[in-house]
Amino acid sequence: MAALGAAAAVPALAVPTRASAASPMGARVVEERRVGPRLLDLTVESPAMGGRAFVRLLTPVGWERRRPGDRWPALWLLVGGDGDHKGWTESYDFHKGVARAALRDVLVVMPGMPEFGFYTDWWNGGKGGPPAVETFHLDEVLPLLEQDYGAGRRRVAAGDSQGGAGGLFYAARRPGLFRAVASFSGYIHPLQHVRAIRAGMTYLGLDWRALWGDPVAQRANWEAHDVYHLAERLRGVPVHLSSGDGRRGVLDPPGAEPDPHVPGLEDPSDPFPEEVLSPSEALMNEEARAVAPRLAQAGVQVSTHFYTGMHEPAYWVRELHDRLPWLLWHLRA
Repeated sequence: MAALGAAAAVPALAVPTRASAASPMGARVVEERRVGPRLLDLTVESPAMGGRAFVRLLTPVGWERRRPGDRWPALWLLVGGDGDHKGWTESYDFHKGVARAALRDVLVVMPGMPEFGFYTDWWNGGKGGPPAVETFHLDEVLPLLEQDYGAGRRRVAAGDSQGGAGGLFYAARRPGLFRAVASFSGYIHPLQHVRAIRAGMTYLGLDWRALWGDPVAQRANWEAHDVYHLAERLRGVPVHLSSGDGRRGVLDPPGAEPDPHVPGLEDPSDPFPEEVLSPSEALMNEEARAVAPRLAQAGVQVSTHFYTGMHEPAYWVRELHDRLPWLLWHLRA
C-alpha cells in the first residue's frame, strides 16, 4: 500500500454547500472543502456506504464561474485498494505540470472507497448492504456530479491496482459508461489467483468471502467481477493494460525493499523467482498477460505495456502520463 504523501500546500477551506437535490439513491453532498488550486473534496452522506464517504475533484479552469447547463467531459481516476480519495493527488502528484495543463478543460473524479473495497457491492453472505461501492460510485456520486458539478456524459477511466480493475468492471457492467479504460497493474482476473484475495483480505483482518462469496458456490458473482469472463461485454471500449514483472526496475531505488510478506500469497508449488521483490505486481502481470489475448479474441481493441518494475506509484504516474493523450482523444472524439 502506497504511503500517504504530504498534504496540499494551501489550507483546507470549508465551502458553503449549495442546496442540491439528493441522488436517486438518496445520497447527498453535506460538505465541500477546497484543498488546493482546482482541488475540491466532497463529503457525501451515502446510504450505499452506510455513512459518510468522500470524493476528490480536480475541477476545470473556470469551473467556479459555471452557468446552468455547462458541462465538462470527465476522467474517472480510480485509486487502489487503500481506497484513499486523496491518493492520486497527494501520494502520486499526478496533477502537476503537463498533466495539469492537459486537464484544464476536464473534470477529474477521484472517488474513495473502504480498504479493499474492490469497486464492488459486497456479497456479505448474500445479504448485500454496505459497503456497496459500485452503487456509491455509479448510482449516487455520478448523478450528483451531473446534477450539481458540471459532469458531462463523455467519460473515460484509468486506475491502479484495484482501481485498474474497477474501471474495467464498471465499463463491462454498465454499457456506455466509459469511452476507454486504462488499467495500471490492475487486479483484473481474480479467479486466476483466488488465493491472493484470500491472503490479502485475511492479512487485513477482513472476511474474504464477504467480498464475492465462495468462489465455487458463488462462482457467477466472481465471474461478474473478473475481466477475463467479462471480455465480450467490453466490445467497443478501447482498453489499455500495463504492469510490471515484480522485479526492481528503473523507477525503483537501488535499495528498494521487498513487499511485506503476506502469508498465503505465494503458491508453494510455484514459488516466485528470487529476484521478484513485489509478488503482488508479478501476479498482476500474470493476470494482464492472460486477459489481453482474451480481450483481443473477444473483439476488444486492446493495447499493452509490460515492463520490469514493482507495485509502486512511480510506475502508475508514468503510465498515466503516457496514456493521457490516448484517454483525452477518446474523451473528445
